[in-house]
Amino acid sequence: MIYSLKINYTKAFTIILLLLCFSTTLSAQVKLLSWNIENLGKSKSDSTIVYIADTIKNYDIITIQEVVAGYGGAQAVARLADELNLKGAEWDYTISDPTSSSAYKTERYAFIWRTSKVKQIGKAWLEQKYHLEIDREPYFCTFQYQGKEFTVVNFHAITKNRQPETEIKYFKFLPAEYPDLNLIFAGDFNCPQSHTVFNPLKKMGYQSILIGQKTSLKKECREDLCLASEFDNMYFNIAKVRYINSGVIPFYKSFTKLKEARKISDHIPIWFEFSVN
Repeated sequence: MIYSLKINYTKAFTIILLLLCFSTTLSAQVKLLSWNIENLGKSKSDSTIVYIADTIKNYDIITIQEVVAGYGGAQAVARLADELNLKGAEWDYTISDPTSSSAYKTERYAFIWRTSKVKQIGKAWLEQKYHLEIDREPYFCTFQYQGKEFTVVNFHAITKNRQPETEIKYFKFLPAEYPDLNLIFAGDFNCPQSHTVFNPLKKMGYQSILIGQKTSLKKECREDLCLASEFDNMYFNIAKVRYINSGVIPFYKSFTKLKEARKISDHIPIWFEFSVN
C-alpha cells in the first residue's frame, strides 16, 4: 500500500509539472490585433464604440489605422479605451500626431494595450527619415513581454490607384535603420503580400501572417462574397518571432446588411498570436 501511494504521489507530481509547463507555454503568447477602423472619430456613436470594444477585448495589443486627425479622433480612441476598461481589465493607449502628408489625407495612428500583459518601452514615434517619401509615415511602439521586447510598426499605405508599392519599397531599409529592434509590420498596405515589393523583406526572413486572405469589404455582397481585396497583413521576422496562429474577424457576418457593417469599418480586423524568441 505504501509503495502504491509513492507511485501515485510521483504521478501527481509529474502531472503538476506538466500542467505548470503547459501554463507557462500558454502565457508566453501575445495576441496582436490590427484594424483599419474607417474614420475613427466623432462620427462613431457610443453603440459603435461598444461594439468595437466587444470585438477586440480578448486581444493584448490593438493597432489602429484611420484615426481622424482633427477633433474627435483622439477622443474616439480615449472613448474606446474607457469602454475596454469597463470590461474587467486595465488598458492604456498612445496616439500619434497627425501624419505629415500634405498631398494626401493625413490621419493619426493608435495603439491600445492590456497593461497586465505587456508594458510599453519608451515613447511611440512616427518614422521621420522617410516621411517625405511616405505620405502617412508609420508609427512605431515598443512593447515588453516577459522580459523580451518587440516593436510594432503601424502603417496605412496610400490607396491602390496611387501605387502603394512606391511607399512600401522603403520598408526594406527599416530593419537596418533599427538593427536593435524586433520589428513587426502591421496595418493596411493596400497591396497583397504576393506583390514583389515585399520580396526584399522576405529575403531578410520576414513572412506574412496571412496568404490569400481578403480583408476589405465590398459595397455589396454578391452570392455571399463580401470581401474585396487582400490589403491588411502583418510581417514578422521568423528568426525573432515564433508564429503560433493568425486569422481574421469577419464581424460583418453579425449584421443583416453589409451597409450596416460598413458603419463600423470597411475593413475587418486581422490578428496574430505569437511568442518572442
